[in-house]
Amino acid sequence: MADLPFHPDTLGTLCGLFRARVAATPDQVAYRQFDEVRDTWVSFTWVQVAAEVARWQAALVKEGLVPGDRVAIMLKNCIEWVIFDQATLGLGLVTVPLYLDDRPENAAYILNHSGARLLLVEGKFQHKKLAEIAGSTTTLQHIVSLTTPDDGLVNWSTRFVVAADWLAAAAGTPVPERHLTPDLLASIVYTSGTTGRPKGVMLSHENILWNVWYTIQCGPFDNQDVFLSFLPLSHTFERTEGYYLPMLIGAEVAYARSITLLAQDMQTIRPTVLISVPRIYERVYARIQDALEKKGRVAQAVFNQAVRVGWRRFEVAQKRASWHPMLLTWPVLEKRAARPIAEKFGGRIKFAVSGGAPLNPEIARVFIGLGVPLYQGYGLTEVSPTVSVNRPESNIPSSIGQPLPGIEVKIGDNEELLTRSRCVMRGYWQDEEATRAMIDSEGWLHSGDQATMDAWGHYHITGRIKDIIVLNNGEKVPPTDMESAILLDPLFEQVMVVGEGKPYLAALTVLNEEHWQEFAAHLNVDPNHPGALRDPKVMKALTHRVAHHLKHFPGYAQIRRLHPELKPWTLEDGLLTPTLKIKRNQVLDRYRATVEAMYADFAR
Repeated sequence: MADLPFHPDTLGTLCGLFRARVAATPDQVAYRQFDEVRDTWVSFTWVQVAAEVARWQAALVKEGLVPGDRVAIMLKNCIEWVIFDQATLGLGLVTVPLYLDDRPENAAYILNHSGARLLLVEGKFQHKKLAEIAGSTTTLQHIVSLTTPDDGLVNWSTRFVVAADWLAAAAGTPVPERHLTPDLLASIVYTSGTTGRPKGVMLSHENILWNVWYTIQCGPFDNQDVFLSFLPLSHTFERTEGYYLPMLIGAEVAYARSITLLAQDMQTIRPTVLISVPRIYERVYARIQDALEKKGRVAQAVFNQAVRVGWRRFEVAQKRASWHPMLLTWPVLEKRAARPIAEKFGGRIKFAVSGGAPLNPEIARVFIGLGVPLYQGYGLTEVSPTVSVNRPESNIPSSIGQPLPGIEVKIGDNEELLTRSRCVMRGYWQDEEATRAMIDSEGWLHSGDQATMDAWGHYHITGRIKDIIVLNNGEKVPPTDMESAILLDPLFEQVMVVGEGKPYLAALTVLNEEHWQEFAAHLNVDPNHPGALRDPKVMKALTHRVAHHLKHFPGYAQIRRLHPELKPWTLEDGLLTPTLKIKRNQVLDRYRATVEAMYADFAR
């Protein structure tokens, strides 16, 4: 728990939080990131960060920006992200984060819709994107880059400036003191959305600061913690819980080099707190399963027994089970199977959070059984973002936990989860109609998620109101549960269940290339043959494999047809959101003919 001076009522704003932290622990390490030029990890203290924030504020003031002006940022997670954000907030400006890998047309839409006057970018990857939308942004007066551009940005020459030159030119510019209030708009965060154009969520200083305050009361956080940051800071989940929360408690944040190098960075940084989405845990789980297959049955048996005994230990600790003699075997199992898994995360994890999408309960059971303290939570960008989370003293992994203190939750019509608190957004930028549809007259925000509450006061998401598939016999199916079950199989990289208004369910699937090679070879099919994916033996075996994973689902919730591919759905082709959620409508549009073909035999 943070001490009294760090209470939101005292801090007032996010920049007030930053100033208080600098004053309290000026020489403590705040951030760490890898310097590619020096080939080493570099640390930054709070006072060093504050000095840089002052330099950037002088440059922003010289631009003539005034409180309320919007400035955009398109960077990977790094110290400059924090510096720019704090410089912006301290001047009363509004930060508009863009995803590093977003499509150029989407970035152009956000820049224009928000009326951003300045954009900070990183390097050549962003330069190439900007070259594609040159001339289509109407409000930008400057694009500031951390690196020197190449010739691809010739059309931006009058507005483009290198950060080093931009900062040097502003040296000595006086920075006025600005009185900022908690209700001031801090950020416009464009929701990735699985349908239509993204909407700009307006979050105030108060919204975010109170969400952080509520969250720290739910876990064993302290100033000795080390966070490893790898989810995009443009996502509110990472920004609130992996940036502002560590600042509140005085913890250190290390920025991972990349997802590819994440396993190495965990070994180097040895974090105590991880903020992640289910996809990361799914990938680790898949690698564990692959390694076990190669080790043979004895290793698999030891592993499975370790999970079984470890899970019983967890349930006993949670007071949901009684002691059993098999717990006596834990010291041996822990050494042989559990400890090596914990070491993959650096060996010091005390709080691993999963949010942003549902986590498969089986994956949670495996990690928790092996001693990884995994906690699933739930949130929405529109609520700054965390609504609920499991706690160490009350953790039901299949649930999204209990509401944060200070946040109200109830189940409304159609089993919809509603929430109300001082963390709820001010509304959607320039979209009053969408705001009224999201927040009712009593201040309840309508999540669109269906939920139930169990006897322990934990909430469980049962589906999306709009994502429910209704078969032509009236049966209703929540597709995400089925997709999650299928994705436990490492052969399947991506899955989308379809069947709205149809007589049965079908699935569009993307196979893992490496596992496809082994799968086809096992069936005596040449995996590189152009027609291999349509081979009757392959289709039959894939259908049986899917059926195995869905054997516990009702009879009507089974996959009768499927379409396999090897080309992944990506953010760049418009089929995924930046947080890797499937854009269901876009995928359906892309594969409309394919879907109809899967039902053609029945129609005849």
